[in-house]
Amino acid sequence: MKKRIGDAWMPAPKYGRGLKGFGVNLLVKDVGVAVAFAAEVLEASVVYADPDFAVLQRDGAEWMLHADHTYDKHPLSGSLGGARGLGVELRLHNHDPDGAEARARVRGDTVLAGSIDKPHGLRECYIVDPDGYLWVPDRPVVS
Repeated sequence: MKKRIGDAWMPAPKYGRGLKGFGVNLLVKDVGVAVAFAAEVLEASVVYADPDFAVLQRDGAEWMLHADHTYDKHPLSGSLGGARGLGVELRLHNHDPDGAEARARVRGDTVLAGSIDKPHGLRECYIVDPDGYLWVPDRPVVS
C-alpha cells in the first residue's frame, strides 16, 4: 500500500518510458533511510524521494528505490526478509573510496573492507548499506 500523499514529481508511465540502457531498482525497508545513506555516504543527488519511491544519481548513474510496501502485490512480496543483493556489487566508479569509507564509519554503517589499492588497478572499499546491499566506490590507482 502506497504511503505517498499527493502526486509524484512525474507520472510513473512518463518516467518509465524515459528509462534506457541498464537500470537498477533496489527494494528497501525505508526509503528515507536508504536515501540518507546514498546522499551522505555515496554523495548521490536526490532527483526525487517520497515514502514509496526515490530516484538517485551520481556521475551519470541513476538508480531507483522502491519501499517494500509498494511490492505488496508483486511476486517478490513474500521473499523480502533477510539479506538483500547477496552476490551483487553495486559499484560507483570514479568515486573516492576513502571519503565514502570515512562517511560510512561516522554514520555507523558496516564497512566490510576498508579502502585498499587492488591489483586490477582500482582503489576500492566495500560498504554495506542499511538494507544489506554492498556498495563499492572505486577510483583508478594513480601510479
